[in-house]
Amino acid sequence: MKIRHAGLIALLSAGALTLSACGGDDVAEPVPGDAGGEEVTEVGDFPEGSTMAELAEAGEITIGTKFDQPLFGLVGPNGEPEGFDVEIGTMIAAELGIAEEDINWVETISSNREPFIESGQVDIVVATYTINDARKEIISFAGPYYEAGQSILTLASNEDIQGPDDLAGKRVCTVSGSTPEQNLLENYPEVEVVAFGAYSDCIDPLKNGQVDAVSTDNVILAGFAADDPELEVRGDPFTEEPYGIGLAKDDEEFRMWINDVLEASYEDGSWTQAWEETAGTVLPTPEPPAVDRY
Repeated sequence: MKIRHAGLIALLSAGALTLSACGGDDVAEPVPGDAGGEEVTEVGDFPEGSTMAELAEAGEITIGTKFDQPLFGLVGPNGEPEGFDVEIGTMIAAELGIAEEDINWVETISSNREPFIESGQVDIVVATYTINDARKEIISFAGPYYEAGQSILTLASNEDIQGPDDLAGKRVCTVSGSTPEQNLLENYPEVEVVAFGAYSDCIDPLKNGQVDAVSTDNVILAGFAADDPELEVRGDPFTEEPYGIGLAKDDEEFRMWINDVLEASYEDGSWTQAWEETAGTVLPTPEPPAVDRY
């Protein structure tokens, strides 16, 4: 999917000017995109030395995302990731004047997102990445751009599990280093937690009876259930998981600029379009959350 972002430019111009140290009058103008129709922007003057200026000058960006999560970040038949997270990353790149083909996608799993940001292996991470205080000690977050909640996936034939209170004594699969794992360990001591490196690693053990359920964010589980009629999401979400865009700690200028991009996408409808053409094929369209300019 390719989304045009021309409407973002006018809305962003005022925010971009306030960020500029020189207070110049340059604004980004739309220019023709590639043969596939992607529209990028011709970047005006970002503040000298800013991350935005460096990325715009380089003409490329490296974005970490999940490669195995339907609806949000899943490698498609063409070998490229696709989904809502991918579209959010593509939107940010376009506002830097970086075309879709100049995005370097790097697979990130729950346990390596902070290390990849700290080491500079990626410029940003958009990967169903829950904002929390512990992570904010290590990296920064723009957003949130979506509000998820932890839920349960089990076999459609299993009537014994309808919600988190039914997990006592059960083997529940999740991902090592994730907030769902932490929540299960801290708040559900009678659950036997089985942790793997990726949520897709939990599906075969669930279907083979090695575990009784999988627990993570409802939108991730909905993607697996949509692809397999043997699986079913049970109960209402029992946590709040605000998804943010991870970036280097203390890069406040870049964080605020990404927040401007997100807010403009809410206003011009490109966030809604991105949702409806990816996760929205399975899930209802929510209201976008207010960004947190902490």
